[in-house]
Amino acid sequence: GPSQPHHRSKSKWSSTHWTMALDVSTCRRQARPAGAPRSKKRRECVRARCSLRPVDAEGAQVDMLGESTRGDLSLRQPSELGRTLRGSAHSSSAEDTAVELLEEHGDLMDRLGARGTYPKGSPVRGIFCSRTLNFRSISTIGYDMDFTLINYDVVLWEARAYAYGIETLRQQGVAVEGLRFDPSLVMRGLIIDRKLGNIVKADRFGYVKRAMHGTKFMSPAKIADVYGRTLIDLRSPRWTFLNTLFTVAEAVLYAQLVDRLDEGGVPNTAAHSYEELHGLVSKALIRSQVEAMLKQEIINNPEKFVELDPDLPPTLLDQKQAGKRLLLITNSDYEYTSTMMSYSFDRFLPAEMRWRDLFDMVIVSARKPDFFSSDQSLYEVVTEDGLMRPCQSVTVGGLYCGGSARMVEKAVGVSGDDFLYVGDHIYTDVSVAKINHRWRTCLILRELEEEIKALNVGRQHREQLKRLMNKKEKLGDLFSMLRLVLVRRKNKRSFPDNVDAFLHENEIEEILGKLLVAMERLDADIAPMLVEDGRHFNATWGYLSRAGLNDKSHLQRQIEKYADIYTSRVSNFLRYTPFMYFRSPSQSLAHDRMIPGPSVEDSTDLDDAAEYENSMEEM
Repeated sequence: GPSQPHHRSKSKWSSTHWTMALDVSTCRRQARPAGAPRSKKRRECVRARCSLRPVDAEGAQVDMLGESTRGDLSLRQPSELGRTLRGSAHSSSAEDTAVELLEEHGDLMDRLGARGTYPKGSPVRGIFCSRTLNFRSISTIGYDMDFTLINYDVVLWEARAYAYGIETLRQQGVAVEGLRFDPSLVMRGLIIDRKLGNIVKADRFGYVKRAMHGTKFMSPAKIADVYGRTLIDLRSPRWTFLNTLFTVAEAVLYAQLVDRLDEGGVPNTAAHSYEELHGLVSKALIRSQVEAMLKQEIINNPEKFVELDPDLPPTLLDQKQAGKRLLLITNSDYEYTSTMMSYSFDRFLPAEMRWRDLFDMVIVSARKPDFFSSDQSLYEVVTEDGLMRPCQSVTVGGLYCGGSARMVEKAVGVSGDDFLYVGDHIYTDVSVAKINHRWRTCLILRELEEEIKALNVGRQHREQLKRLMNKKEKLGDLFSMLRLVLVRRKNKRSFPDNVDAFLHENEIEEILGKLLVAMERLDADIAPMLVEDGRHFNATWGYLSRAGLNDKSHLQRQIEKYADIYTSRVSNFLRYTPFMYFRSPSQSLAHDRMIPGPSVEDSTDLDDAAEYENSMEEM
């Protein structure tokens, strides 16, 4: 049905009280003879009229998954139609009815261009759910801008930031000749150990799994020696979490200068320790200063840095016309925000629209994360060239500088679960919005597309690795049991009913020797394969989301903890519509593997896996 217009000056529908007249065909179905195919059922159809109306805030309830039903459609039907529907419902099970409707209307998805489950039929463009989210119940969506609504050439952005840092250090007398920006050296999700000059990758528990001193990779034995008793606590100033793409240039430069410091290439007047060296690099790449220089370059030459996404403006337009308030909350200043949004959005909007028409409120220079935790000075931008005047509160339709999330909540009249904030920074955008205001959150993770492709390419490698480790596990189980036989015999004990009596001690030792050699050979195959795991994403660090073969990375733990949903780009919402119900998948537990036989969830997972495999093969 038609969505209501959202512009206040043109609106003729209320966002919570519009009614849609709809012709509905309901069918009284005769019982199907046993064995007869569903498609041959005879139907006696009755034409009737009903109305569909959105559930407003007053009428909203909580569904079985704990989500608000606000934004759902309710069916208001004539009594005759109601009796018909109830009669049909009793003639078949709910599951049968669902199957029939999918058989009858399922082709509409293909005809509407919504191929498969994923945007453009590609799993790399999926939206992934950590915590169940009824998107249609969200009344207000706030968007970050840089790396969220505006997509940049990340490597070029970081290379320019690196160049600014190099020049600053050169002026301070640091030996930077010969250094080159190498984006493969680090990635988002790593952690700098400022005390030891290392960059590490940790699992979800905080244990270090891979590490590099300067630019030199550390062996597992060295890692165990240095970090065997260390748990990473990001609250400690010792650790710096690389949680955005902007930190890549800083980490690359730091790693390279650790090598120079070890070689005596950094003056004592500049840095005596790895910790002081980190401070030196951080000052050379002060974010506000480097961003100011970078952004001036981008304003002068946006086509060089900005990657246009024609699906992005229609995505936001769908959300707005579906009745959601859209807010832009960015740390960028007004001039840069206006220039970038005009460049990226206006060309893809209807002729009469500009980017400002999409948003019910725009806040620039928001100073996140403080924006989410405290009230700050507030100014209203009153002219197109950015002239501002102080004010005390925000109102819908306004353009502001500064302020706070609390002011926004008061102005739009919503808070908590009714609000979704979308951004690319796990801390500045996502965790503080979740912790301080209980907003629902979406993380934009641009690397996710390459991660999913790499996981698909490396799938056979991982399967082979798991097969080898399973074989070693079985050999190890037998090896341990035979060792126990020897221990018990040494202590004049035996197994119940003397079941071990048939084994002679010499025979046991011979078998143990063979098992030991076999496990050592397996280790020789497994060790390099573990190092190679994830090389399709990053040759040094492996996958973004994983740490080791079977565990999640520290970054992935942060994502699951603070981001309700995550995806690679905002335009992925276009496929999922403003009315999507995102359901989190079943979480696997260590003891799930002990449950014998396939389950309903297993079969669903297999269906999803089959679709995923087919989609990846077509890419």
